[in-house]
Amino acid sequence: MKEHISSTFAGVRVMEAYGDTFFLYDPDGDLPPERQMPFATIVNSDNYERVSDLDQPGAYRLNIGLTKATYTAMFGAPPTERDEQGVLKTEFDYAERDRVMPHPVYASQHWVCVISPGRATLDAIGPLLTEAYDFAVRKHANHARRTAL
Repeated sequence: MKEHISSTFAGVRVMEAYGDTFFLYDPDGDLPPERQMPFATIVNSDNYERVSDLDQPGAYRLNIGLTKATYTAMFGAPPTERDEQGVLKTEFDYAERDRVMPHPVYASQHWVCVISPGRATLDAIGPLLTEAYDFAVRKHANHARRTAL
């Protein structure tokens, strides 16, 4: 998945921390830290939350940031109510493998995720990654236009 994302989309900078991978649109490699927002990430452990059950061999979570329109078309209004661990309350089983679903923590910001993508989700992931990338490109261009004025 890392290779696919980094080789499919131009201008992508790949950053790694604590075994996780972050994909940012940064065509010039000069985004300041406050502008480094990934459009997709790959998380390999339960360091951030435990409901995804990633501490199993081969498990990882692909996270994708979408537009509000696409997120709501897929899942309706983003959840806002959280449990005592900060996990968003939905009807989804956040440990289910190979299913596109709201992100357990960032769905309220229109992020979706897939635990260990496979046959059931591969066709859906491509267009979602493309949308996330295109959205990141638009945000980058808009910021460049604003700062050039």
